Amino acid sequence: MSETLTRTISGIVYILILIGATLYSNISFNILMVVFLFIGIYEFSKIYKINLLGSFIVGLFFTLPLVSDLKLLNKLTPYFLIFEIPFLIFLIYDLFQAKFKLYRNTFVKFLFLIGYVIVPFILLIKLPIIQNSFEPKIVIGIFILIWNNDTFAYICGKSFGKRKLFEKMSPKKTIEGFIGGLIFTLVASYIISIYFTFFDLKTWLLTAILVSILGTIGDLVESKFKRQANIKDSGSIMPGHGGILDRLDSIIFVTPFLFLIYLIL
Repeated sequence: MSETLTRTISGIVYILILIGATLYSNISFNILMVVFLFIGIYEFSKIYKINLLGSFIVGLFFTLPLVSDLKLLNKLTPYFLIFEIPFLIFLIYDLFQAKFKLYRNTFVKFLFLIGYVIVPFILLIKLPIIQNSFEPKIVIGIFILIWNNDTFAYICGKSFGKRKLFEKMSPKKTIEGFIGGLIFTLVASYIISIYFTFFDLKTWLLTAILVSILGTIGDLVESKFKRQANIKDSGSIMPGHGGILDRLDSIIFVTPFLFLIYLIL
């Protein structure tokens, strides 16, 4: 089987599982996100050389009480954001530093695991909850924007790209591709706002901007983690695509910022 066919089939299966579980019920969505979370914990532990048993224990400590108790999750969400936003801003700062060496301190490693994998997934589980009611189209709309941005950034970069966006981290990304992805994602957000009316046009346009900018940064941050570990993919669970962190690096990075913006708006 050719690599292109393998990649296509794998991608279709991933999309069908994601959309199906999200639309079916809140419980199926939560189960899928928890599965993705623990696969992400496994992959990140391998990248950062963290004790796997300790990583799973930390994941269980954070996840099980919060997923099963919406009131507790509501109560702790502001504290997660207080920690998470500065942490992600630090990752953006660290992205532009010359260092390629992994942090050695065990406490720092677990801090990265919590900030980069665990908390974003917990916030993603909470993201489609509006006034204690599950609205799956929030997640579907965001993923559509992310896939749209990735697709058109690739097409525009391939067709018109000349100037590198950040060659040290991702040699194939171009400024032209980034701009093309942003423009088409804004167009997609306008179309989405017509059908998904629980958010107004302004909110969807702002979502598109954050998805394009922070989603791209999230991809670059994950690329830096992999370069630090001297690996190509975070895992191999998705043939032709790599691991869960490879597929969800954009949503992981953008979710906390979207959550904050939705709270404000």
